[in-house]
Amino acid sequence: MTSLAIIILTHNEEIHIGRALAAVAPLDPHVVIVDAGSTDRTLDIAAAHGATILKNPWTNYARQFQWALDHADIRADWVMRLDADEIVEPDLVEELRQNLPTLPPAISGVNLRRKHVFMGRWIRHGGRYPLVLLRIWRRGHARIEQRWMDEHMLLTRGAAVTFGGGFADVNLNDLGFFTDKHNRYATREAVDVINARRNLFARDKALTAANTSGAANLTRILKEGLYNRLPPGLGAGGYFFLRYVVQLGFLDGREGAIYHVLQGFWYRYLVGAKVLELERAIEGLDDESALGELARLTGLSFDT
Repeated sequence: MTSLAIIILTHNEEIHIGRALAAVAPLDPHVVIVDAGSTDRTLDIAAAHGATILKNPWTNYARQFQWALDHADIRADWVMRLDADEIVEPDLVEELRQNLPTLPPAISGVNLRRKHVFMGRWIRHGGRYPLVLLRIWRRGHARIEQRWMDEHMLLTRGAAVTFGGGFADVNLNDLGFFTDKHNRYATREAVDVINARRNLFARDKALTAANTSGAANLTRILKEGLYNRLPPGLGAGGYFFLRYVVQLGFLDGREGAIYHVLQGFWYRYLVGAKVLELERAIEGLDDESALGELARLTGLSFDT
């Protein structure tokens, strides 16, 4: 097995972190935990699994992960991005063991096919499987896209292949956690939408089909080129119809209906509504004043 480092960002992940670390243990990786002030047993559990623990104050996911890339003492041949609530399944473990050492030098990245489990059900339809994401790369051959929301890993050189083994997002928290998290996500995405329109701060526009997965690139094109340009109701309604009807989301049963309504309609509508609210608040302000008002209203820090 070629050497592998795994970076996991944490904040109060005691219900997930042990499961995630146990799943990758057969790979004998160098696990780096970058924690943003956990007050539960997250770090105790991580330490018991032999992980290296670093601490850094939270701004957003992209900055925190790039901080990890810049500051962690990683010497492994390959690096993996893993969220605390994600699981590397046994068949993917074996695929990594067998195939990662055989990849030619021209291959610098590995896409994974992520499945999403919601309320105990694998959401197979509505365009939700597979979510093909660049998650493994040769050390020094990738960076993370700098955005407030929907950040992706970008290869800086080389090409990527896709492995087919199981890789799942299985969050064990309840619907209250889900809606609270997506409310915060909506604020961050609204800021990105407004910035795309007004250029209030530097935008990372490097994502292409060549440096990340084709699926991620297509999603970005549709979101920025279509959904974000439509009125909230029309954009959210059209997106939900696409996922639930055209892409057969109704086949995901009761749990799927809840998921597609919340994530496909409610969340997209909330993003649009927040864009409207924030744009009204900064209308007529110069760029510096607008950025300051956005910081005040959202609680986000735009210091670079």
